[in-house]
Amino acid sequence: MDAVLDADGTADFTAWPVAGPPEGGVVVLSGQMSPAEVGTAMAVIFRYGDLPAAPVNDLHRLLDRHLADAEALIAPGGLRVRDTATQAEILPGCCCGLENWREWRSLLRGEPIWLGHSPGTELEFVGGVVRLRQESGPGSLPASQHEVEIRLDDFPALLATAHLQLKGFLGLVRRWASETSPRAADRLVAILGENFDINAPLELG
Repeated sequence: MDAVLDADGTADFTAWPVAGPPEGGVVVLSGQMSPAEVGTAMAVIFRYGDLPAAPVNDLHRLLDRHLADAEALIAPGGLRVRDTATQAEILPGCCCGLENWREWRSLLRGEPIWLGHSPGTELEFVGGVVRLRQESGPGSLPASQHEVEIRLDDFPALLATAHLQLKGFLGLVRRWASETSPRAADRLVAILGENFDINAPLELG
């Protein structure tokens, strides 16, 4: 289980260096990202949040000026689930946002969650397992490559790992911002931590 952002449309971003197009169109957030990959993630967040990214040396003022009018930051993405044995995966669909990643905790209570559309994902509880089945369009991978089962007993550890990845990403954002726009670093880390609900305890019990 990984936290991801939809990175389509960042190739022409020029305010700071970004990585090349990622595999599968998503950038995986973790504490192991390269500076260019962190730049890609920040480009996604800035573009989706309609935040001006230039001039970079004035980023601290731009953030304060535009966030005053914004209710909250959102970003396209969420949690990706992959079966490491079969390589089948479930990706966040359209209109699914990283800001809602904690909603996955509802599965532990047997409650369904919405994972976006185009493609949509169906959830089914079978005994101690939740089965996720994602739509597959014409010419795409076989249906079996869009079906993943998660044992509910394994789920807390998977979600906790995704949470650790997000914390690692936030640490890299501080390092990246300290080099890209030092005066904006603290503000940027605080904004992302709050809007994407990264710092609070996971509370799976």
